[in-house]
Amino acid sequence: MAAPHEVRVILQDFGKPDSHTIGVYEAGGGYKALKKILVEEKDKWTPDAIIEEVKKSNLRGRGGAGFPTGLKWSFLPKGNDKPKYVVCNADESEPGTFKDRYLLEELPHGMIEGMIIAGLALNSNHGFIYLRGEFYLGWQRVEAAIKEAYAKGYLGENILGSGKTFHLATFRGAGAYICGEETALLESLEGKRGHPRLKPPFPAVKGLYGCPTTVNNVETFAAVPHIILKGGDWYAKLGVGDPKSGGTKLFSVSGHVKNPGVYEVPLGLPLKKLIYETCGGLREGRKLKAVVPGGSSTPILTADEAENATLDYEGMAKLGTMLGSGGLIVLDDSTDIVEFTYRIAYFYAHESCGQCTPCREGSRWVQDVLARVRAHDAQSEDVDTLLSFTENMGNGTTICPFADAVVMGVTPIVKKFRPEFEAYLQRTEAVPSGT
Repeated sequence: MAAPHEVRVILQDFGKPDSHTIGVYEAGGGYKALKKILVEEKDKWTPDAIIEEVKKSNLRGRGGAGFPTGLKWSFLPKGNDKPKYVVCNADESEPGTFKDRYLLEELPHGMIEGMIIAGLALNSNHGFIYLRGEFYLGWQRVEAAIKEAYAKGYLGENILGSGKTFHLATFRGAGAYICGEETALLESLEGKRGHPRLKPPFPAVKGLYGCPTTVNNVETFAAVPHIILKGGDWYAKLGVGDPKSGGTKLFSVSGHVKNPGVYEVPLGLPLKKLIYETCGGLREGRKLKAVVPGGSSTPILTADEAENATLDYEGMAKLGTMLGSGGLIVLDDSTDIVEFTYRIAYFYAHESCGQCTPCREGSRWVQDVLARVRAHDAQSEDVDTLLSFTENMGNGTTICPFADAVVMGVTPIVKKFRPEFEAYLQRTEAVPSGT
């Protein structure tokens, strides 16, 4: 049953028995969008028409960057004779984010239909789903769903008698967070070490196997069938905030709320309504301390900043943060912010691919300084030292935005909650160390 303020579009079958099977998906309108394009209105739906409809929807990439999906698709060259590829980034590894995992396990056919439609829009015959290696159940169910789609004629040669071809295969990653970056993902998909590539050229021009490629995440593809079926204008108007943020968004809500979970709400919904009404509010007797709005790499919001925040891309930008992947972490006043920050830093130091010196060395320095603060073994100037070298890590000094993620995940916390870090420097009692 939907929670307050939920508008279930992608999640319309969420919670139904056997929701991962093709029978349940078709009963809810699944693959009608594909039939609309290839059979019922085949003369209308040219590749350009599909792209334009997605543009009208104001659908923006749901993996974190928020780049307009239709515009991204339009970048693929039309006169290029090379094969074109559709790649789904299902390597969900951002701490605090778990909504794509549920889509893979419970609603895989929405993603599959969206990828097929993307293939039609881009004149692509091949797609790949790159899954996080730990998502074993998700991989099993996606594999089963692909077989069902082939058996029903939605995948393969001559789809629904249209003469169109689209083949789809899965690829399991090996647990590297860096492979969530699209060019590192493509390197891994090619069988290489998952190191990000220098850009330009961008994947739209030179992607998988040196060919034009679009990379979108699970939620993004899952929204596409609904846009085609009901119209881009309909989808855009589902958003209740800035017009540039159309549709609904899945949020993975964790932390100190009564009802954590995955929720689908209109973009632009006030943050407080999601926390206090959709998720049932905080634990009894506690007050809000801070919110991480889009996964661990997005700058933290204090309770005061969260007061009037809206859940759309523009609203978050005004507050100096990002909507990101929708991994919303709620922290109440019982949170040890130093411990929280250290755990974020530990994760990023562990996950740096090591290709760029500012990231490889800087992420480890951040962890080491925070470890000393946490163990009450730091000097008074160490907090300033921490802030000084985080300023030199990001801002385009590395090949990919990983170093910027470290800075955005750590620096705002230290600046906004500095007294709590300084309080650790003043305490002398021993604190057990460890990770």
